Amino acid sequence: MAAPRFDVPEPDAFTRPYWDAAARGHLLLRRCGACARAHHYPREFCPRCWSEDVTWERASGHATLYTWSVVHRNDLPPFGTRVPYTAAVVDLAEGPRMMTEIVDCDASVLTIGMPLVVTFRHEEGGESVPVFTAAGPGRTAAAGPSPGPGAPGSGPEQLPYP
Repeated sequence: MAAPRFDVPEPDAFTRPYWDAAARGHLLLRRCGACARAHHYPREFCPRCWSEDVTWERASGHATLYTWSVVHRNDLPPFGTRVPYTAAVVDLAEGPRMMTEIVDCDASVLTIGMPLVVTFRHEEGGESVPVFTAAGPGRTAAAGPSPGPGAPGSGPEQLPYP
């Protein structure tokens, strides 16, 4: 019997649009029609004003680093095989804060407020998970180019999801 995995989400009917967009390389947020604030993680109501008038919106994919910690030990499968890794909290350009991981970037170059860009880790037999990498200096070759203005993922876009 395979060991349980603690790194792969279990999508439901409500979050399926989020995970489908991630598989296509897009980060989604929810935006409230009543107070106009974006929020993350996806919820069926606005956590600020409690309105149920919320829609899916494609995020720019840009963020700044709020805080981070390099994890050297984690006994939950499969994290033990990934150590050390950098767990982080980022401020998305649209406003919400998001817990994530920093990839393809040496932890020694991380600084609070540094620009980041979203990328996705594609889990075997699972969903694509949004992670972030440095948007400028500090990127490694594995991280690839950051999207420029007008590129997919470079700006908000209303999506036709329910």
